[in-house]
Amino acid sequence: MALITSRSPAETFALGQKHAGSLRNGSVLALVGDLGAGKTHFVKGLAAGLGHAEEVTSPTFTLLHEYAGGRLPLYHFDFYRLDSEDEALRMGLDDYLEATGVCVVEWGDKFPSLLPRDTQWIEFRAGPDDTREIVLGEPGAPTQ
Repeated sequence: MALITSRSPAETFALGQKHAGSLRNGSVLALVGDLGAGKTHFVKGLAAGLGHAEEVTSPTFTLLHEYAGGRLPLYHFDFYRLDSEDEALRMGLDDYLEATGVCVVEWGDKFPSLLPRDTQWIEFRAGPDDTREIVLGEPGAPTQ
């Protein structure tokens, strides 16, 4: 487990961009943290690090954004508005987890049993000003 302090959205983006280099086909990341804690900025960096040129936005209302191209496809989920595991399954979560690419799930702690055992859990904690504590957990080990 690694604890990293980010002092700005740009640093959170850069951390995501660097972390993208460690991702492989089938990687699953579960992002945990309050609203505004930096999860989407991190995903923006991941997408850039994977070579995606599209603008990355939070899928809070659409529930899923897909980014094709780049080194690997990126599937960006947001469980914030979901009330049940069944809703996540009806949106095709299982199919995406088995697809070629990387799955990133914001609010993954809502339904952890739906995610593979080797999911990497990343926790975001907002601090004063723009600082964030980011805990990069080992695959399969929730940070909480």
